[in-house]
Amino acid sequence: MTLLVHWLTATLAIAHLIAAFLAAGHALISKPDPRSAWGWISVCLLFPLAGSLLYYLFGINRVRRRARQMFEPEPLRTCGSHPRLSLPEPLESLALTADALTGRVALAGNQLQTLHNGDEAYPAMLAAIAQARDRVWLSTYLFNRDRTGHEFLDALAAASARGVEVRVLIDGIGQLYGLSLMHWTLRRHGIRVASFFPPRLLPPMLYINLRNHRKTLIIDDHLGFCGGMNIGDQHRLERPGKSPVSDLHFGLRGPIVRQLAESFATDWHTSTGETLKLPEPSTPLAAGAICRVITDGPDADLDKLFLILLNAIAVARRQILLMTPYFIPGPELAAALKTAALRGVDVSILLPARSNLRFVDYACRHHLPDLLQAGVRVYLQPPPFAHHKLMVIDDCYAQIGSANLDPRSLRLNFEIAVEIYDSPLASMLAREITMRRDQAQALAAAELAARHLPTRLRDAFFWLFSPYL
Repeated sequence: MTLLVHWLTATLAIAHLIAAFLAAGHALISKPDPRSAWGWISVCLLFPLAGSLLYYLFGINRVRRRARQMFEPEPLRTCGSHPRLSLPEPLESLALTADALTGRVALAGNQLQTLHNGDEAYPAMLAAIAQARDRVWLSTYLFNRDRTGHEFLDALAAASARGVEVRVLIDGIGQLYGLSLMHWTLRRHGIRVASFFPPRLLPPMLYINLRNHRKTLIIDDHLGFCGGMNIGDQHRLERPGKSPVSDLHFGLRGPIVRQLAESFATDWHTSTGETLKLPEPSTPLAAGAICRVITDGPDADLDKLFLILLNAIAVARRQILLMTPYFIPGPELAAALKTAALRGVDVSILLPARSNLRFVDYACRHHLPDLLQAGVRVYLQPPPFAHHKLMVIDDCYAQIGSANLDPRSLRLNFEIAVEIYDSPLASMLAREITMRRDQAQALAAAELAARHLPTRLRDAFFWLFSPYL
């Protein structure tokens, strides 16, 4: 018995060393950030076998975007036969940077409609589905089995029954939230549904950190929706249920719809292998805005949104307005915001007073004192939980979309944003933020400094896990 115990111990020790050095070596070679490499190497070496298993499950980016080269990019700075109008500085510099990073053209002739909460967004989306003639492509992170979910189910099934090409893409982990399993119900109604990287046992695949967080709806060739809202009752504040959520969604018309469709078709091909036919480009609308889709994710798109965000902050001269539900800035983003405040830019960040993820709130509080001391102003919005994702620079540039300002969105998730080069639209969105800022509570540095030691230790503890929150 003693010999057997010694043999098992020696075997496990050898297995641990082999697995740990293989995993640590992979992290050393493949990780672009030394902090990430050090963290995973330490986990692999210090936790026998479990550390290597954790790295295998969560540390390796296995994403291979088979559809990456499906579509030929449009020539930069053109929209069919319509050249992009030149922009005033510093917007022209920002646009040129995004040109180079995204490979997508900034398209003129687009219109945007702001939709408040599900009370405005869902009726507009359902009406658009009811009027669709050619295609309805819906991508969402959550599709809840509730009243709202069944309204969308009925609308999608009716569109499919009348011959419209209906495709629904739901995130493979998001579809499991609340055990709603709405994708099975959609399939039973004859709707083509795909799961983005769903977990499976054989062959083992568990992409916890590689989620498709994009929320888009494409109707035919002329109408798209994009923003931060999932499909669920919680966004309908006129009939609030459990855990109500306030948010903004946006309706888009014009040539930008094709870029939204391209993003969906790429994700659909990645999930199913099926190649979808893209809609024809829409005719630019009169007096429309210049817009561009930015896709971001842990693949060839990695850091594109982050770098454009940093560049937008760098060119700001007067004001930076940010709304985000989760705010855990890395050192680069924090430095950019502090530098902007120190050079006299009004930097205002609106956060929920309490989000649905308390541990993210704790980690966020650990970051805030340095920002406040540099002159960044932080405001806490009262309930309901504010899930808005919006940035406006100098009343002339804006970003909308699905991304939060945290490492999960900027490094791990597949996200989508639309940037807007248009003073009237940017000013409208700035008024939206300042209206909410006037109703929020300014956070004082003294308030954070007065936190008791156990509270500060708790906040710092959760901050240690901020790369994965």
